[in-house]
Amino acid sequence: MKLATILHDGRTKAALVASDGTSVWPLEDLLGRPVPDLAAILAVLDEIKRRLKPAGPGLPLSAIKVEAPIPRPARNIMCVGKNYHEHAREFTKSGFDSSASSAADAIPTAPIIFTKVPECVIANGADIRYPAGVSDSLDYEAELGLVIGRGGRGISKADAYSHVCGYTIINDVTARDLQGKHKQWFLAKSLDTFCPMGPWLVTADEVDPANLAVKCWVNDELRQNANTRDLIFDIPTLIETISAGITLLPGDVIATGTPAGVGIGFTPPRFLQRGDRVTIEIEGLGRLSNSVA
Repeated sequence: MKLATILHDGRTKAALVASDGTSVWPLEDLLGRPVPDLAAILAVLDEIKRRLKPAGPGLPLSAIKVEAPIPRPARNIMCVGKNYHEHAREFTKSGFDSSASSAADAIPTAPIIFTKVPECVIANGADIRYPAGVSDSLDYEAELGLVIGRGGRGISKADAYSHVCGYTIINDVTARDLQGKHKQWFLAKSLDTFCPMGPWLVTADEVDPANLAVKCWVNDELRQNANTRDLIFDIPTLIETISAGITLLPGDVIATGTPAGVGIGFTPPRFLQRGDRVTIEIEGLGRLSNSVA
């Protein structure tokens, strides 16, 4: 099942998306009550899924605007650094890695967790703003994002997947010069428009997150091509780690890390410029595409 947050008749609404992605049905019409966004129903999604059946022809995509599935997360997006083996090595070699002092430290021994502010989330098709005067080293990172449906603290690996309601695509846009300058990654990851997300949320029952092809193109050039089975720390490990002392809440978003092929992995680095278009495809989740302006 695909779900979206849309803008229709001047209001945001949660919506069911047709399997072919060509039309939507506002959930308020299916449930008989206002549902302003997906965050409003994630905690009860399992209970109401049987009621989310298409009724009538639906609204064509031309009649609505698709927002990010969780357009303004209530809390920071939690992210994972250096979570694919080859990317960990390319990042350490790049000179931008403040978390490793030598090549021997390239592969982390525990998940590296950082966050992005929720206000940097933008939708599929929205522009990534080039931060002139702030950074000139913009990079892309294709990532599988998971959304928490059932909250909890001290979640075990064995129970972790039962807390995930669905998956989406995230572009963890990064200002590499700020990442190197400030050592901590928060500023470099949180500039306005630096978290494209979408196009929709695909429910967990339709996704095998441990075996998904992840691809990223800059313009028409394939830059990243990997599979989530190459994650260093899998999703259960990430959820167990984060929830050990932090209570996860419905609507929390976790970006699971990016594979090799980012701009800093090239010699010389190949950073994004105005006019570039970044397109990310994750198997079963669709395509997320944004231009730099």
